[in-house]
Amino acid sequence: MELQINGKRCRTDALKQIGKGGEADIFDLGGGKVLKLFKPPGHTDYDGDVHEQKGAAERIRLHQIKLKQFPRGLPAHVVAPEELALDSKGMVAGYAMRAVKGADLLMRFSEKSFRIGNVPNGRVVSIFQNLHATVAGIHQAKVVIGDFNDLNGLVVGTDVFIIDADSFQFDPFFCMTFTQKFVDPLLCDPQASSPMLVRPHNPNSDWYAFGIMLMQSLLYVGPYGGVYKPKNSRNRIPHDARSLHRVTVFDPDVVYPKPAIHWSVLTDELLHFFHEVFKNDRRDRFPLDLLQGLEWRTCRKCGLEFARQGCPICEPQLGGVVKEKVVITTKGKVTMTSILQSSGVILYATFQGGKLCYVVHENGQFKRETGEVVYRGELEQGMRCRIHGGQTLIGKQNQFASLESGTIKYRKAVDSNGANPLFDANESHVYWAHGGQLVHDGEFGSHDYIGDILEGQTQFWVGPTFGFGFYWAGMIRVGFVFDANKRGINDTVKLPPMRGQLVDTRCFLSKDRAWFLWMSQAGGVRMNHCISIKKDGTVTGHAQATEGDGSWLGTIGAKCAFGDILFAATDEGVVQVKVEGGVIAEKQRFPDTEPFVDTECSLLVGSDGLYVITRSEITRLTIQR
Repeated sequence: MELQINGKRCRTDALKQIGKGGEADIFDLGGGKVLKLFKPPGHTDYDGDVHEQKGAAERIRLHQIKLKQFPRGLPAHVVAPEELALDSKGMVAGYAMRAVKGADLLMRFSEKSFRIGNVPNGRVVSIFQNLHATVAGIHQAKVVIGDFNDLNGLVVGTDVFIIDADSFQFDPFFCMTFTQKFVDPLLCDPQASSPMLVRPHNPNSDWYAFGIMLMQSLLYVGPYGGVYKPKNSRNRIPHDARSLHRVTVFDPDVVYPKPAIHWSVLTDELLHFFHEVFKNDRRDRFPLDLLQGLEWRTCRKCGLEFARQGCPICEPQLGGVVKEKVVITTKGKVTMTSILQSSGVILYATFQGGKLCYVVHENGQFKRETGEVVYRGELEQGMRCRIHGGQTLIGKQNQFASLESGTIKYRKAVDSNGANPLFDANESHVYWAHGGQLVHDGEFGSHDYIGDILEGQTQFWVGPTFGFGFYWAGMIRVGFVFDANKRGINDTVKLPPMRGQLVDTRCFLSKDRAWFLWMSQAGGVRMNHCISIKKDGTVTGHAQATEGDGSWLGTIGAKCAFGDILFAATDEGVVQVKVEGGVIAEKQRFPDTEPFVDTECSLLVGSDGLYVITRSEITRLTIQR
């Protein structure tokens, strides 16, 4: 597609695509600027979806007027349109804006796996203090964010840059897009089975979304998380309707998520505010003093970080009430055996050669399961670890190093997908992507070519015998499999429609099966998907679920593959999943595993049981037949 930006011509097929959203594709223009190109109604992402096609046509029609009247004087942390991109007919097809480099999505700060060991609560508070100033400045300019959610905030240090500014609401342009998880229920149809916006956004609805993002970033759960299990079955409601009925995590009939931090760590003032907003419909500007007054302490006895006068676990009379912590080693038919308890952070674990191998960071040292120190240094955000026999691989950004016996064997430059360096390993080889090629290690420090991939847009994972990968750029969507020991890529994997904005991906592989999972957001709804793929690239099954619905697919992590089975950890125990008749479905539950797993753990199958890996502990579960 040929465009004209500020009098200069450019072709999108000559630009590198660096991102993708539900409504647009993002390209690198160079010089610190990027292009946001709106998806037309005929975009393949909208194939078969008449509603999305009509929405795309209406957005483009509106942008012909709206973007030419975009308000000036917005806060510096708003990534606003700077120059319009015109197509061959002079129509607005997108716009140029400044690039935000080295950023993490605001959503990541509500993920325990991302936060632990990397992001203290003090930094989170500073992030939201800065975000508060930006939101207040936007409102001062008589503009409303509207569809305010944790995917349109980019965090660099403690600064938050707000993107997708073209959807902002200002007179006379209303924003009618919304995200179910963050939309104000006071603006929705109260009789619907899920939030449906029927009234325009307003400044208070921005502050409502701000409160949700703050709460989930401090506690790893939002106001409508957990699973609602009313004692009277007649009171049951769909998970997506809970905000419409104000059924919050403060409700005694809601099972609080196990990975979440209990709300009793927060001050009474902040808890009261959350309760008033999410239960009693209070709406006003978020009181900044509630953030300024948060002082975090760490309990010397249990290590809990809290913002009260005393630890809510060790000094409940000062800190509130939480469930008593009970250590259980046996329940029913399940026996739990502790394998490792670390004072540091377990970075990676796998089975190779029938043995459990892992990397742990303790006291400034990266250690293997043998106790060998492979590297000395601090744990940095964005580090990635893998294991290949006696080699320990540590990577960050666009490189990784192989360490063995305390020395660096080699370093490799690699492509990255966002902030993730693209490398993986199994017992046979080390695999990486560089310059648009997928390779694995060869003899004498060389590398063996596997196949061509799309640079900067590819993700891949390797199992014991084969690997799976995919790339998604513009209208191109390709899934592929490759043999772990041979040259060649089979790119005939028939992926189901992957609509909307891709939020996160995971893949779990056994010797003969890959389970590819992804989270996407489209039409304001976040959905999780899972497909089962055989070694020859045949897709055998598909399943989908609403993110956070409490099912085995309510999250895309906490799983492992074994043969043709997928094991998934839920807050109610381990679930066995299989494919039957082209459908992936739950086949068996193991309720006695409930005390030992949650949705933030990792799972591995060993010859002697199911291994559960948390931040600082590895345990083995054995189940009596």
